[in-house]
Amino acid sequence: MSFRKRHGIGDLGVGVGFRTKHYPHVLETKPAMDWFEVISENFLVAGGPPRANVERLKDAYPVVPHGVSLSIGGNAPLDDDYLRRLKAFVDWLDPPWVSDHLCWGGAAGLHIHELLPLPHTEAVAAHVVERVKRVQGFLERPFALENVSSYMTFRESTMQEWELLSTIAERADCGILLDCNNVYVSSRNHTIDADAYIDAVPADRVVQIHLAGHTDKGKYLLDTHSDHVCDAVWKLYERAIGRCGAVSTLVEWDDDIPEWDVLSEEAATARRLRASVLSRGASPRPVEVRP
Repeated sequence: MSFRKRHGIGDLGVGVGFRTKHYPHVLETKPAMDWFEVISENFLVAGGPPRANVERLKDAYPVVPHGVSLSIGGNAPLDDDYLRRLKAFVDWLDPPWVSDHLCWGGAAGLHIHELLPLPHTEAVAAHVVERVKRVQGFLERPFALENVSSYMTFRESTMQEWELLSTIAERADCGILLDCNNVYVSSRNHTIDADAYIDAVPADRVVQIHLAGHTDKGKYLLDTHSDHVCDAVWKLYERAIGRCGAVSTLVEWDDDIPEWDVLSEEAATARRLRASVLSRGASPRPVEVRP
């Protein structure tokens, strides 16, 4: 049985991030939108205006938290205080899953607020698997890891990024948040096959898909979430839906945030593409993960 079925994870449709620019419009008019994602760290303090805003949001829409500071791949011990506060928030919010990034974000007690890539090695996989098991068990919720954009590689790497992600997900028995924009950015920066990446990820473990825009710096792409989704990423999204089926999808737009109507139309584009692919029938296929 697939990860989604075992955990009763259904399809929420297409949503967007809950950002302060849109708070008044969303909370007062409740526009048409399937669901919202919130950044976990912004709402870990019980009470106050931030939590009140999310309470109003969750009364009208499904809401899923997405973290940015777990540092699941770091060498430092997992932050027990952070995990306790995250669990309290998750228990209050009652989402169908929780997610964070496959990365590290600091060392020696210093958090640099970056989503840094990991070496693609067996040792890293084993290290992250044990930490994911602990986090998922502590939160008592399905937990998903997101692939990150990267701008450097490690000489120590012995496998492709998708092999690392897939190996960890299978061994830790967790979900995957598949970011199609991050796949494209990394594929351009490192000359890897984006289609192969999408095809290799275990389709039954994908609980959510991210879409976003990026900035072309000439020699490399920068993951900025500051523009429309480009055509190449839309094509990867269609490929992902063709493999994974009806999976909850989110449009991220975190810098140069547009008016609500522009963001809503971007979500509508994803909804139309998704419906078109699903009408033709998704065809997920098992992929053997290299030991």
